Amino acid sequence: MTALSIGYALLFYIATAVLVVGVGLKIRSYAGTPAPLKIPTTPAPTTTTGVALRMTREVVFFESLFKGSKWTWAFGWMFHAALLLVLLRHVRYFQQPVWEVINFVQPFGTYAGFAMVAGLGGLWARRFLVDRVRYISTPSDHLHLALLCAIGLTGLGMRFVAHTDIVAVKAFMLGLMRFDIQPLPADPVLLLHLALVALLMLVFPISKLLHAPGLFFSPTRNQADTSREARHVSAWAAALDKK
Repeated sequence: MTALSIGYALLFYIATAVLVVGVGLKIRSYAGTPAPLKIPTTPAPTTTTGVALRMTREVVFFESLFKGSKWTWAFGWMFHAALLLVLLRHVRYFQQPVWEVINFVQPFGTYAGFAMVAGLGGLWARRFLVDRVRYISTPSDHLHLALLCAIGLTGLGMRFVAHTDIVAVKAFMLGLMRFDIQPLPADPVLLLHLALVALLMLVFPISKLLHAPGLFFSPTRNQADTSREARHVSAWAAALDKK
């Protein structure tokens, strides 16, 4: 076994642990944060079913973003939809045999990489071309977009320019899951792509990318507008009342 394979295996074990533990701790923090007031963004649903439908529209169609900025919505939805297809396409590297639905997604996931990079390019251009967005953009915003673009471009590079041994890559990934490290091809583009993915996994729990799970804990979205029908008492306030 080469030092390269062992090094990348350790890198992904560490990155996976940081990602799972970090996101888990953040979700626990979100769930434990008190919401002392009823603050759903109006017009808001008044029933639990309505809240579920609203959250579904928000997650699937980015409803509030569509209302706020059509251009941002177009690039944002393009990126996220393409990212989903790309991730589903990559599931094949962790399965043997591969599910039929994953086989079906393969051609769509291949070309979704172009849409993913195009969507990122539009979102990044917005941070330079729109004055109010440029004013609030920080170096980390640009670095996150650069990292995602680099991951997308190196992935496309392996698919259409510098091909790699995908059979060996799959054997390496399956080996990681079984704690049986397999040889990893020493292709430069592949190594860069994997290093960038590991970096994304490491920074994800401390980045703005946490809006993915954070959306579900936003009181402006997950609360029903029942302030006139029932008094809202947060969990921590109810505990104080009992003392």
